[in-house]
Amino acid sequence: MKPYHYRFEKVLAYREQEKNETEGEYKIAVDEFETVATELYDLLKKKEDVLIEQQEKMKTGFSITDIHHYARFINSLEKRIENLQPLVMKARSKMVWYENKLLEKTIEVKKYEKMKEKDLNRYRFEFEQSEANRLDELSTQQFTRKENGW
Repeated sequence: MKPYHYRFEKVLAYREQEKNETEGEYKIAVDEFETVATELYDLLKKKEDVLIEQQEKMKTGFSITDIHHYARFINSLEKRIENLQPLVMKARSKMVWYENKLLEKTIEVKKYEKMKEKDLNRYRFEFEQSEANRLDELSTQQFTRKENGW
């Protein structure tokens, strides 16, 4: 009997390659999201810290110039935050899109792997059947030879 060969081996290899490429793109999207989200978090944290610092200084009193300085600084932080929020949303949606695409590719590969497993089991069963038939035929021939005196 000829050695086992899966008829969709090239398709499976292609699907695995697609999945691996998508996985790489997903990791890049996750890294981009983490970078932008971390930057946004840092800005929000800095704004919170500045507001707390400003409140503390208000209790003890400080100059109008310092008040204007804090106001301008907080406004610049808020503008940067407003500019980053759409970028974070865009990066998040890109990451989710690649996650869904990766899930689809993974499912597709699993289907072909399952088909390969079933095909291999069928091949093994047929091989075992042919081996059993061959052994039966050999034992029948041996029995016939003994009966005929060969």
